[in-house]
Order: sequence, then C-alpha cells, then structure tokens
Amino acid sequence: MVNKIKNVGLDVEAPKNVCSDDNCPFHGSLRVRGRTFVGVVVSAKMHKTVIVEWSTSHFIPKFERSENRLSKIKAHNPDCIAAVEGDKVKIAECRPLSKTKNFVVIQKLGREKLFTERMEARKESKVKEKEEKVIEEE
Repeated sequence: MVNKIKNVGLDVEAPKNVCSDDNCPFHGSLRVRGRTFVGVVVSAKMHKTVIVEWSTSHFIPKFERSENRLSKIKAHNPDCIAAVEGDKVKIAECRPLSKTKNFVVIQKLGREKLFTERMEARKESKVKEKEEKVIEEE
C-alpha cells in the first residue's frame, strides 16, 4: 500500500489521516468522475457506508408554489475521512462499489447546525403518523 496522497482532480483538501482502504480516492486506486453533491450524513450505521441527504426546491407551476424534496444517496466512507451522523460532507461519483453505492465521500465540511433537533422532530412525526393509522383502523 502506498501512503502517498493522490490528487483527486477536484478542489478539495486531502485528509490529514492515512488509510489503507483500496476504495479511497486519496490513498487507494479509486477514481472520481461525474457529479458532486454537498449534503448531510443522516446515517453512519453501516460498515464504511454513510447515507447522505440534501434538499432541493421544486417549483409546481399549477399552484405557483415551491416544495422541498429530499434526495438520499449511499456513499463510501473511507477510514481517513470517517464521517459521522450530522457531518456536512462533499461526495463525488465513482464506479459502482456495490449494488447501491456509486459515490464516495471526498471532504468533510463541518457539522450541520441543529441536526439532532431536526432528526428528533422527524422521528416524533413518524410516531404520530403510526398512532393516527392505528386509531383510524379501530
């Protein structure tokens, strides 16, 4: 394994940690190409995989209003970056790493403000929806 840091070809800082992951764009043989996104890590429970989420605004002409839509993508999380839940990250497209993983985390941009409060509110709303369904069925 070569400990030399590779240039990824994007304007990102190389991580300070060194890893031996072959699927790392900085220390391994993985090449990045295509699309890049900035989002928040929602889940980091899988081994070397994170789920990154971001919202986009979509305009509905009929009602002349905008709505927010969420996009979620699974991305490879190299050991040298080690993103955790609540981190704001930049991901880049790469070759398919598994059935659902086509992206890799290339930079950690910091923590998302009020992340824990937002996730707790989302969980509470799901619990309320389930309770309402049970009441309707009775």
